[in-house]
Amino acid sequence: MQLIFERSVKGRRAVKFCDDEKFPENIFPQKYSRAKDADLPEVSELDVIRHYTNLSRRNFSVDTNFYPLGSCTMKYNPKFTEKIASLEGFTQLHPLMPQIFGGGILSQGGLEVIYKSEQLLSEITGMKAFTMQPLAGAHGELTGAMVIAQYHKNNGDRRKYVIVPDSSHGTNPASAVIAGYEVIVIKTDKDGGMDIDEFKSQLNTDVAAVMLTCPNTLGLFNSNIKIICDMAHEVGALMYYDGANLNAILGKVRPGDIGFDIVHLNLHKTFATPHGGGGPGAGPVGVTEKLKKFLPIPRVIQRKDGTYALRYKYPESIGYMAPFLGNFGVILKSYAYIMMLGKQGLIEVSENAVLSTNYIRAKLKKYFYIPYDKICMHEFVISAKTLVERGVRAIDIAKFLIDKGIHPPTIYFPLIVPEAIMIEPTETESKETLDNFIDIMKEISRLAQEDPDKIINTPKTTPVNRLDETKAARDLCIRWHAA
Repeated sequence: MQLIFERSVKGRRAVKFCDDEKFPENIFPQKYSRAKDADLPEVSELDVIRHYTNLSRRNFSVDTNFYPLGSCTMKYNPKFTEKIASLEGFTQLHPLMPQIFGGGILSQGGLEVIYKSEQLLSEITGMKAFTMQPLAGAHGELTGAMVIAQYHKNNGDRRKYVIVPDSSHGTNPASAVIAGYEVIVIKTDKDGGMDIDEFKSQLNTDVAAVMLTCPNTLGLFNSNIKIICDMAHEVGALMYYDGANLNAILGKVRPGDIGFDIVHLNLHKTFATPHGGGGPGAGPVGVTEKLKKFLPIPRVIQRKDGTYALRYKYPESIGYMAPFLGNFGVILKSYAYIMMLGKQGLIEVSENAVLSTNYIRAKLKKYFYIPYDKICMHEFVISAKTLVERGVRAIDIAKFLIDKGIHPPTIYFPLIVPEAIMIEPTETESKETLDNFIDIMKEISRLAQEDPDKIINTPKTTPVNRLDETKAARDLCIRWHAA
């Protein structure tokens, strides 16, 4: 396939807005003008349409193929929510638009969506208040870590440490360090949870918070979670809930009811908004009553007359975490998704996600090593370590799946499982899709014993085959140069 630059023909154009001689020369100040024309391709509208349409056919997306990407909840997004986000009344909004202007209410709809989204998320998680500002899950973590720091500072309490398990997402310790804390890592026990005895030995009044994902990245719900929360609170530490895996417990467990003080959610995982490829995200943060005053400003409030406004007067707030009020389009899609499904629908989301995952786990346990083979939640981890002696590693299985039209699951994470392959089918896939994936995984198991080269030398159906990924990362070249 040619690059768009290679399709270029000198003098060809898609649109001509006006005659050059009628175009005023002084429309832009000279200092903003280029000394020479930009090195852009010269193509017709048809060239552009065909090029990008054909390019899009090479994209791997959840709209075209199965995407069992563990720890990321890459589920199908209903087009209804996209339609809502494209409504003119929302797309015409601008964050600098006055709340009320000339007697007419201009931005009330947008403010209402943010306000009601905060109320819904508070009910779903058991929190008292939310901020919609954070632009991604990791940004939400940082917001939460800064709230933790502000809380202890406000109490005149200098604390040094944040505790995380060794199975945590890497952004957990990163967020804690950015907020000024040192990190204590607790190992995983034989049952797949954070080792409770080691946790006890490390917990003291110097610990500011404990950051946990529940269920964790092994897909397991920690049966000691209430005990851990109570122990942390006894020494004055806060409990932070990494909401990346909330898809597993919607309508079943509220983190606030267990004892968590702070929650961040990934709207782009749990509540059906775009995900992946560096696209827009949203990582709103919820807190308990005692932490509300530290949330970022501005806050959306509801007046006595039912209208909505922005309030800035929160002197103990951590300040601004993002321009304006977050990724509004993502928030809007999430709001529409929650309203569409309702309480019972959200409960069915978690039930079906857990059912799908355990179905695959049960079908594959005879063919792959599962280090924590027990009833799991929305995802589970298998290991390719028993196939390494045949020359087959996790990355080979991932590449083989591409040729079968399946996006590779997360591999080599969590780090505590050698040759890890993390599988999350989500609730949106049919039994037929799951059965097809199971059959392909069984084929991989058979080929690993009988003809491992058929797995190792893949993919074969892609525009490029195996890349030197280390070289690609260290010697990055993303700019086109004419031959």
